[in-house]
Amino acid sequence: MNNQNQAADPAATLLGRDISRQKALRRFGTSITLLTIVGHAYLGFEQSFAQPIVALATAYSMQLLLEWLHARSIGRPPRFVGGFGNVVDFLLPAHIAALSLAMLMYFNDRLWVVAFAVAVAIGSKSLLRVSTGNGTRHFFNPSNFGIAVTFLLFPSVALAMPWQWTTEVSGAADWEFPIIVFIAGTLLHLKYASRIWGIVSFLISFVVQAVFRGLVFEDQSVLTTLMPATGVAAMIFVFYMAPDPATSPSAPKRQMIFGASISLVYMILMFMHVVFALFFALTIVCLIRGVCMAVTPLLHLDRASDPSASPTLDSARN
Repeated sequence: MNNQNQAADPAATLLGRDISRQKALRRFGTSITLLTIVGHAYLGFEQSFAQPIVALATAYSMQLLLEWLHARSIGRPPRFVGGFGNVVDFLLPAHIAALSLAMLMYFNDRLWVVAFAVAVAIGSKSLLRVSTGNGTRHFFNPSNFGIAVTFLLFPSVALAMPWQWTTEVSGAADWEFPIIVFIAGTLLHLKYASRIWGIVSFLISFVVQAVFRGLVFEDQSVLTTLMPATGVAAMIFVFYMAPDPATSPSAPKRQMIFGASISLVYMILMFMHVVFALFFALTIVCLIRGVCMAVTPLLHLDRASDPSASPTLDSARN
């Protein structure tokens, strides 16, 4: 009986989702922090220590400033007030985005470009939003959007070299470390984020498009087209960026469409010889989803205001 009442209560459902999302953010934040520390101390990350520090400082500053401005504009207290725990929970999304950018990209010694990429990522959450039934929401994954914009504006910026993840490890550890990341990401989504269907759909469709591309191009083997999905950077994309609970569908069927769409757009971009196609593919899919989210309510309003769209007595009987 209690379960039925809770299911029928939208407020309880939303509260449950918020709690689950916050738990997922805490686990994601902890895991990506540990990965950053281990990467710089042991694995062989080539970026300087200044890069994640500048990224975090920029992300925290932007997140706090934008929230303060928004809260003041509508006359409510900022969401980060209420104690140290509230501040930590509020900054978790910015923390995850900053460390993702810092470990995935190589900026050489240009720390101002690091700050730019992070500012774009955090700023997109406040500036690029669509209306929903109970407010507005952002539709671009911040980390991925910051990466895509930076790649477009700064051609000299690149992804971090793949060998940075395993420079200082050898033997079985070359395989064990990616497997640990894969298992940890899977468990996080199974228990907290509930986006496993999108991940499975993406992985299956990625294999399908890789086999297809390998068969179409005689100068590429299937192993070559599959290889991009085996690196740690790709796993971070698969488990931390593409299935972001805030910017990906929650319904299983829509998750599957979302994941398969990323692979499809990726394949099209690869046929067009676009570099860093995976990040641009997610950006394009998120943009299409955002447009659909913005247009769908307008279509429903048009239908509701059109007398010819109202069901007649005969159609109701049918």
